[in-house]
Amino acid sequence: MGATHEQVNLMLHLYELRREAKLREARDWMSVNFHPKNADEAMKLVPPGTKENAYMRMVLGYWEMVASIANRGLLDEELFFENSGEQWGVWEQVKPLIAAWRTMFANPQFLGNLQEHAKRLEAWREKRNPGSLEALRKVYAQMNEAVEENKARAASN
Repeated sequence: MGATHEQVNLMLHLYELRREAKLREARDWMSVNFHPKNADEAMKLVPPGTKENAYMRMVLGYWEMVASIANRGLLDEELFFENSGEQWGVWEQVKPLIAAWRTMFANPQFLGNLQEHAKRLEAWREKRNPGSLEALRKVYAQMNEAVEENKARAASN
């Protein structure tokens, strides 16, 4: 059937929202700086009331909203998956924290839309390009290592 004009317009609108200056700043910060391995590390990295906490909430809120829209079939999934993957990267960043956060917030569905969406995106990627998820995870790990090395280098100068 393919995407409708309405779905394409919604997708373009969501893309425009991603380009908003503050959200772009938050997304940039998150991709470079938010790599905690557990909830305690996350709380130290983004304590309540900080700009960094606001950035994290902005990015997670945006992608949870988009995933909620996508999960309801309001976007053509094939078209969306072909053109967007950042939400998967965000899910990968919070996956180690999700159980603790769900307990902390007494909300077993916290970021549930993003989780479900990422699961479908993974299945789509693996069907289309077997092995691509593992390769992508390795690339992300290498990028995170490079960021940490750069931070350590800058701190020692």
